[in-house]
Amino acid sequence: MNRGYFADISEMKQHGGKIAVANKIIVPAMTAMKFPVTEVSYPDGISIKLPITSENVNTAKSDVPKASVLCLSFRASSLAMVDSWSIPFLDAFGQSKNVQLYEVSFIDSWLLTRNPIKKILLRIMRKSKPAERNNIVQSQIVYSFGDHYDFRKELKILNLLTGYIYLIDKLGRIRWQGSGFATPDELSSLVSCTSFLLEEK
Repeated sequence: MNRGYFADISEMKQHGGKIAVANKIIVPAMTAMKFPVTEVSYPDGISIKLPITSENVNTAKSDVPKASVLCLSFRASSLAMVDSWSIPFLDAFGQSKNVQLYEVSFIDSWLLTRNPIKKILLRIMRKSKPAERNNIVQSQIVYSFGDHYDFRKELKILNLLTGYIYLIDKLGRIRWQGSGFATPDELSSLVSCTSFLLEEK
């Protein structure tokens, strides 16, 4: 898990961040693993736990999304990769009331996780908030501070320079995943799997 920066760079040169080809079909509910619960902060300082389920959030079952997409970035180099997934996803499901999209940036620098610096950083992020679309669903930008070793270990994340995309069902299970820049076929499978979850009872 503690690979060096140059190992990540070498891997990026080989496949451009595409750690593995995304699922073509949805992962069956019986075999799907749970997404590890992680605490994140909005730019205004409010903290929540992801993924949103009735188990880890004090909310009515009707308020739990049927499908959530979590886009993970550990380094700035992966933000464009995340956009390649999130923008088309919003185009497809921007008017759905049962979908949520989160872009999670992980910040593990010791200095940036200290409270005074963390508050300043979140204030800066709040000012640089991107323009919202005229959608019911908005891309929610959140940040996770601190050591993420155990979190990455559970998800088997090694390369920190690429982006990771997860489709989560209402029970917090990973039903689809992808990485790197989205391809048309992968976007099609993400849309198809999300539609399946929206129709699931």
